[in-house]
Amino acid sequence: MLILNNTNSQPPTFLLTGIPGLRAAQVWISIPFCLLYVVALSGNSMILLVILHEQSLHEPMYYFLSMLSVTDLSLSLCTLSTTLGVLWFEAREINLNACIAQMFFLHGFTFMESGVLLARPWIVALDRFVAFCAALRYTAILTNARVAQIGIVVLIRNVAVMLPVVLFVKRLSFCRSLVLSHSYCYHVDLIQLSCTDNRINSILGLFALFSTTGFDCPCILLSYVLIIRAVLSIASSEERQKAFNTCISHLSAVAIFYIPLISLSLVHRYGHSAPAFVHTIMANVFLLIPPVLNPIIYSVKTKQIRKAIIRVLNQKQSQI
Repeated sequence: MLILNNTNSQPPTFLLTGIPGLRAAQVWISIPFCLLYVVALSGNSMILLVILHEQSLHEPMYYFLSMLSVTDLSLSLCTLSTTLGVLWFEAREINLNACIAQMFFLHGFTFMESGVLLARPWIVALDRFVAFCAALRYTAILTNARVAQIGIVVLIRNVAVMLPVVLFVKRLSFCRSLVLSHSYCYHVDLIQLSCTDNRINSILGLFALFSTTGFDCPCILLSYVLIIRAVLSIASSEERQKAFNTCISHLSAVAIFYIPLISLSLVHRYGHSAPAFVHTIMANVFLLIPPVLNPIIYSVKTKQIRKAIIRVLNQKQSQI
């Protein structure tokens, strides 16, 4: 059997997969995919635009919302070319180096979004606490530099976690059918095609998952338990309702990110008997639903964002 060792020869070429069993209808199936990408890119771009444009939104909680939009944009752009390339042009080939690069950014931005979702409730809670209890020190405690530092820490964590994963994938040799299960490169999917011992890769992948999303998810749940307890102690029913509305938008963003992510990981590791289209559906739900729904949720549930979007659109319309 031919063994393709990418350290000593040309990097192997993999074949991406569109929709299993529906290859003839892929052009038509690509239409909703394309629409979802358009909604994701335009919605998150609009959120970024209004936060940059509106001086009143230059606050820590909105900076973290802009970070969330950046990660959603990046996740969409990571897979846009390969997904639409497979569906529109049958452009299925991707070499190992390009595959690893896509995998690095895809997982990196996924972990980045998890880190932002973890930081945001704590920052919002601290934001409200400082504004209420230490109003005179508000600008000294919650500075733009501090928000940037948190973002840099999250970024460094992701790079530190992903670098060993990438380096050990480069050491693998491939000798099986080099057909990937998705229209993009996913770590578990890639290492399963190796004909050498991939236990270290699997352990590193699990470590990366549990040290990021596996750590972040319980911390996020803990933060909301503490926030809800604090909200219930508020005497004013109007303030309590306002706080709950804010929590609902945050929890919705957490749910639409973690539920598809956990489901996809479980299907890949334990759902080998599941039909191929189940893997494809879960993979695309994981990638597209958060970037599509997050801007909608925050536009509908956050009054300041909604008003800012209306003002920006009215200004653009008056200039035409």
